[in-house]
Amino acid sequence: MHAYKRNQAAEAISVAIGQGPSPSASLRTEMKRLLDTDRGLYVIHRSNDPEYANYAFYTGEAPGRGTEVWFSEYEIFALRLGLDLMEHGWPQATVISILRRARTDLEPKHAQILQWNPTDLFDQKKILEAAQPGTLAVWTTRPVHLVIASRKGRSRDQSCDETREIAVLEDNELMPFLRREAGISYTMIELTRMAHDLNNVLASTKPSKRGRVSS
Repeated sequence: MHAYKRNQAAEAISVAIGQGPSPSASLRTEMKRLLDTDRGLYVIHRSNDPEYANYAFYTGEAPGRGTEVWFSEYEIFALRLGLDLMEHGWPQATVISILRRARTDLEPKHAQILQWNPTDLFDQKKILEAAQPGTLAVWTTRPVHLVIASRKGRSRDQSCDETREIAVLEDNELMPFLRREAGISYTMIELTRMAHDLNNVLASTKPSKRGRVSS
């Protein structure tokens, strides 16, 4: 597993969202707030609740003062997702809750996505041929979606009584999930293109010679 410093995470995310290789002050601030919020919300190791069993953006507890914090490819991807969710109006604490709960499914799926052949995934001819009226517009032949479902009560099939459900779904799984019940709102983010685009940029970054102390 590759590991990266925070400066590499900031640079890669900045390029991926179209700001260029020099992250803006506002982007750095938003990243810091997400990271600090994740550290600030407690973790209970071996908890059965995924929201408390792990961090959203960290592998383990904070190291001693003056020790550099390194991030995995997945954790930088999750941070990129967190910023995207904040752009959709989700508060920081809610974003952390969502990504902590999603991590059990999202982290292995992210690793799997990066193993898929990008030549096949982003073949424009195949993407256009697969497009049909009424289907979601995607920029890959194999989309994967992070879906956040918000409801007021229990679902019709009684499978879940949570007011918010998080799922990581491939294209053939998406419509059955969306059709399961009425009266529900969804936030969906396509992950395949995001994962590959971010990883391509991340691979070209260089660690700073002396990083700032990270929390």
